[in-house]
Amino acid sequence: MSRSFLDLFPRPKPVVAVIHAGPSPGVPGSRGVRAAVDRAVAEAQLLVELGVDGLLVENAHDAPVLPEDETGPEVVAYMTRIAVAVRRSAGRLPVGVRMLDAALAALAVAHAAGCHFLRVDGWVSDPAAAGRFHRYRQSLGGPPVPVLADLRPTDADQVPALVAATEAARPDALLLLGPAVGQQPVPGAVGEARRRASLPLFCGGGLDGSNLHHYSDDADGFLVGSGIKENRRWQAPVCESLVHELVGAVEYARGQEVRQ
Repeated sequence: MSRSFLDLFPRPKPVVAVIHAGPSPGVPGSRGVRAAVDRAVAEAQLLVELGVDGLLVENAHDAPVLPEDETGPEVVAYMTRIAVAVRRSAGRLPVGVRMLDAALAALAVAHAAGCHFLRVDGWVSDPAAAGRFHRYRQSLGGPPVPVLADLRPTDADQVPALVAATEAARPDALLLLGPAVGQQPVPGAVGEARRRASLPLFCGGGLDGSNLHHYSDDADGFLVGSGIKENRRWQAPVCESLVHELVGAVEYARGQEVRQ
């Protein structure tokens, strides 16, 4: 594993905001690379101004995705261009990348764009994917790009086994999510993961300024997507008032931690 994932962020309990890049070339709904880059840059600049601690670029609009071995070079090139543009707009903030069901492609993008971390999924159900990833990361040389790995328990009782299996795949941090996109973690899951995990633990899924306090004692950081978008829809533009509310909730949690 690489250095501590939390070392990427200067403040405790960092908030990483998701930028959902427009559909890749060839994907239905694509409006062209230039338009997608302009929107991603505008969102990045706004989120930086509003006080988030990091950004994550995802190709969520490409769903349903193809298997990794069918992910075309145009998708990798497109995501690299998006990531480079976001990095330039982010200043000193860490920028990560996630490509749905394509961790090797995401690693290639991260190396080309100079991203600071990756988000991956599926390592519990396919341990061989983690093996391929680590070997590819090693072959690229240089400092290893840190990895944030997803867990999606549908019941708190699943958490111990999921944490053990995911940590065995050797990520650098864990991301505990709800059972489905936009859903909060199931009751008790974050606390149970905190007790079981030896790695930094991030929390995501349906988080916003109104519910973040439920997880702030146990989570080391937060990943937020739909919770800062208009009408809380991940496909929508960023909502400034929701970002203000979220950042305020995190600042309160940081203050509580200091007073303790």
